[in-house]
Amino acid sequence: MIDFLIASLTDGLLLGFVYGIAAMGLSLIWGVMRVINLSHGATIALGMFGIYLAFTGLGMNPYLTLPLLAAASLLLGILVYFVAVHRVIDAPYLSTLLATFAVNMIVIGIGTAIFTTSPRNVDFSLGSLSLGPITVTWARVLAALAAAVVTGLLYLFLYRTRLGKSIRAVSNNKAAAELMGIATSWVLAFSFGLGTMLAAISGGLIATFFPFTILAGGGYQVKGFVICVLGGLGNPLGALIGGLILGAMEGIIPAFMETSWVPVLEFILFVIILLVRPTGLLGSKT
Repeated sequence: MIDFLIASLTDGLLLGFVYGIAAMGLSLIWGVMRVINLSHGATIALGMFGIYLAFTGLGMNPYLTLPLLAAASLLLGILVYFVAVHRVIDAPYLSTLLATFAVNMIVIGIGTAIFTTSPRNVDFSLGSLSLGPITVTWARVLAALAAAVVTGLLYLFLYRTRLGKSIRAVSNNKAAAELMGIATSWVLAFSFGLGTMLAAISGGLIATFFPFTILAGGGYQVKGFVICVLGGLGNPLGALIGGLILGAMEGIIPAFMETSWVPVLEFILFVIILLVRPTGLLGSKT
């Protein structure tokens, strides 16, 4: 029993890294521009199909495709920002919710027309890794490593580059950043693009070990909201920690009860965090 729990926990933690970078995208967009991005799930699904098409159509290695997917989704996010979000960025929250929800429905509608809702999968097997009682697939190990690398690069970008410092400045005080000569519109657009990129990368990694449809992103978007509230909205590091906690839960819970109870317990945790510590584990008090 102990060996099974250790193996399940390890599997869940590896998956938690991928959940974490999906939630980072939500957290980054909220932290910089106070927008709840309801198109995040559709972007995750686009990442899944981006890897799928590159693998099945072009025969490309899914992991070597990630940089191309990241660049394409960054540009897509910037485009979506200027087309759908820029005009309502200072409007009430309902306006940005409806704008991003409209993008979500457009992507799902077009995706359904092109791909239908039949499940797809990336048939790219790398075998398993065994360490004593623990046996995990190399796909999950590589996905966790890729997620860790993306997290490290995001940290270096935000804290060691001029543009990253501009993003943090706009997040702290947009008006003051404008007085200092920062082009806030482009900074906001790039921030939205970064959030979109993180969502697409997470979707691409998930596609390497789970079947998916164009509707699959919705479930991962909901998990992202739970993780953001758990770790603290606006805190990318908190999102990663929240992802690890959620992944650990998904690994351990099936050892004691039916898998169908997993989302129930996740949302119970969601409500408890909102009641006890609404700012999350690492969230700001303001």
